[in-house]
Amino acid sequence: MSDNDYTTPAEPLSKEGERFWAIAVHALGIVLEFFAPLLGYLLLKDRGPFIRHHVIESLNFGLNMLLLYVVLAISVVGWLFFWVPPIIWVIFRIIAAYKASLGEFYRYPWTIKFIKH
Repeated sequence: MSDNDYTTPAEPLSKEGERFWAIAVHALGIVLEFFAPLLGYLLLKDRGPFIRHHVIESLNFGLNMLLLYVVLAISVVGWLFFWVPPIIWVIFRIIAAYKASLGEFYRYPWTIKFIKH
């Protein structure tokens, strides 16, 4: 194995492959809120423009949900609203997965863009 084998870029995914993985990253984000988008970003971001868009959006949304939980955790009143983020992330992840299934470039609303496209 030569040194060049480690620097070879991954092959682009087919349009169907990009769509499948975009749906999977959003859907798995329901159960694995931050970890599925992070793995998707690390493994798939260079495999095509559609999947890159969706893994970045999904990861940004996951980071925003973590930030929301931190803010709620340090606030006395926030503990009363600890049940809200799971509802938000399930609804928006379902919408994102559906939009990805249609081949649309979906953006989560009200998110801070920690990672740029």
